[in-house]
Amino acid sequence: MKNALIVSKFGGTSMGDLTAMDRSAVITLERNSTLVVVSATSGTTDKLIQIAKSASKGEIEECEKLVFAIKERHQAMINELPKNQLAFECLQSYFTEIDLLVQNISLLKELTPKAHDHILSLGERMSSLLFREVLQNKAPNKKVLLLDARTIIKTDSNFGKATPLINVIAEKCNQLDINCLYVTQGFIGSDMDGNTTILGRGGSDYSAALFAEGLKANVLEIWTDVAGIATTDPRICSKAKIIPEISYAEAGEMAQYGAKVLHPATIAPAVRQSIPVFVGSSFEKDLPGTWIKAEIQHRPAVRAITKRSNQTLLTISNPNMLNAYGFMGEIFDLFGKHRISVDCVTTSEISIAVTVDNTTLENTDFMQDLNLVGKIDVETGYSLISLIGNDLFSRSNLAKSIFTCVDETSIRMMSLGASSYNFNFLIKDEESKTCIQKLHSTLIEGSL
Repeated sequence: MKNALIVSKFGGTSMGDLTAMDRSAVITLERNSTLVVVSATSGTTDKLIQIAKSASKGEIEECEKLVFAIKERHQAMINELPKNQLAFECLQSYFTEIDLLVQNISLLKELTPKAHDHILSLGERMSSLLFREVLQNKAPNKKVLLLDARTIIKTDSNFGKATPLINVIAEKCNQLDINCLYVTQGFIGSDMDGNTTILGRGGSDYSAALFAEGLKANVLEIWTDVAGIATTDPRICSKAKIIPEISYAEAGEMAQYGAKVLHPATIAPAVRQSIPVFVGSSFEKDLPGTWIKAEIQHRPAVRAITKRSNQTLLTISNPNMLNAYGFMGEIFDLFGKHRISVDCVTTSEISIAVTVDNTTLENTDFMQDLNLVGKIDVETGYSLISLIGNDLFSRSNLAKSIFTCVDETSIRMMSLGASSYNFNFLIKDEESKTCIQKLHSTLIEGSL
């Protein structure tokens, strides 16, 4: 696309080592990207999370081992690059920052949300420094600038999962020189007081979309280790196919209900500015990939099947609410207060059942608040299977085909009707693989 303003994002595997970075640099230059958003090198964020937890418990030896592994990996990478004293000193300053954070956390034996976000930011800050060097060495005549995402991606102060301030981000993006090539970090931002924040796990896609929205980009590219968005997880079903194009609505539903390729929040900024999104593999850059657009040609009844594992069913009951009002409002106020996402909901006169991630049970404050509303039944060991498609509840004979596929499956809960793009049902984890294979065989194979 000639003279297009392109924002490109590369995931952790695309930053995994210098060979992967070199492939990503080739793509960046071939596509003539204006701004590149990168994740931490693969596995680094997990190590940083463990370092923070171990430091808060005073487990110094475990911390030292993990910190050494991170330093060794990034030091080895910069040592292989042409020498740049400024970059070398910057990397050493990041190492010092890790040491000081670990020291402070272990001394206090307390991991504050603010300290947690700060230590996690170092993964992206290190990888972006290295990738900037790779790009500059590959294109010595090009002006490649390292941009601190925290100066642009402004958020509220909800550490751990901050909310972006869209209008402020747009103002900051207007100050960038689109004639330069910027390398910046995904996942991180800062509040209006300058404290480092993170957008939550998987937030690098979201960061890229926010940059694309702020810059009014022509295209947002998401480069990962798979060749596009598949009809289902290829590890579950060997006959899964890459989808050539998909609508914003379908992609949003897929991301929300378990597709690993995109972060659930990614689509919203693209929709607001009608920015086409391309998803492709940095390892096989010439494959066609998947385009996500507002308007598409092919609209099958069932486009894809997704799975969200580790689901819990919470049933909140209170007989006193029979013919009363405000029961659901009170419950959802609690979900909002504790910033907990609900996937599916069904109701009766005196109870409401919701599916949530298993980690919700670790939020003791939320569970205590919920127990004040009514009796709580907790059921674990479920997966949420979602059929993503078009006009699902107006397609004749579709229901018959679906229920024929799942006739031997123990369905605990179903949700259909809130959206014409998805049909969800909750089943036991151990039944999910066979169920998806049957649904894919009947509803998708041969239809693309």
